[in-house]
Amino acid sequence: MVTFAPAPAATIERRERQPLLSLSGVAKRFDTTRHITVALHDIDLEMAHGEFVCVVGPSGCGKTTLLNIVAGLEKVDSGEASFAGRPIRRPGPERVVVFQENALFPWLNVRANVELGLKIKGLNRRERRSLVDRYLDLVNLRRFEKAFIHELSGGMKQRVQLARALAVEPQMLLMDEPFAALDAQTRDILQEELQEIWQRTGATILFITHNVREAVILADRVLVMTPQPGTFKREFVVDIPHPRSFDSPHVVELAADVRAELQHEVFVASGEDGRRGH
Repeated sequence: MVTFAPAPAATIERRERQPLLSLSGVAKRFDTTRHITVALHDIDLEMAHGEFVCVVGPSGCGKTTLLNIVAGLEKVDSGEASFAGRPIRRPGPERVVVFQENALFPWLNVRANVELGLKIKGLNRRERRSLVDRYLDLVNLRRFEKAFIHELSGGMKQRVQLARALAVEPQMLLMDEPFAALDAQTRDILQEELQEIWQRTGATILFITHNVREAVILADRVLVMTPQPGTFKREFVVDIPHPRSFDSPHVVELAADVRAELQHEVFVASGEDGRRGH
């Protein structure tokens, strides 16, 4: 059985401080020539330093819009969104996004891709080398540092993305269904590795997923969203010790509860509840 090293005392202390992320009454709409779409309504969320939160919900409920607001890629229409006590106005290096589709540069090798953000930050060569070495080791890619992106599997590409995001040492990772396109075996491996990375680094992670069991495996809390306009309907606190496995009875049981809650929202979104009433 895999045993993860406990989070350092500094990490535990960070988790006990005031919220790092705060969303209060957040709403977002998109105006088109034909109609107005309300994507999010009355979103309230607080995340502490070092916390791992997963968001699940029906397709089109606004999960990615929510993540984009936290990233500073979208602006709220009403309510307040703040990070580390400051309003979120634009993207910033303290909030880094890991996308579902890799955003790597094919003309650069693995090391150069991971190093890119450090160059932008202005770190010298020695500092860059040390950080890249550290995070390539963390994601088990050191021996592939000279490989180019087309030579890597899907799982390895996601590891490169994760190493690049971690190397700039952001305060929060924003992960938008990063394992959705991977095969089941690779996804299981990366879920285990991400648990270990989180435990070792004390990173704060907001993770969007359609996979209920993935959410339960990874998160401190799982938040279920309603159909559009999306808002939070229910929170599940996950107090199962790490590392968590896909087939753990506790994971399976809690995932079933989350899935039942989500399934109801899918029925609502598809109009099934209304048809059943006739």
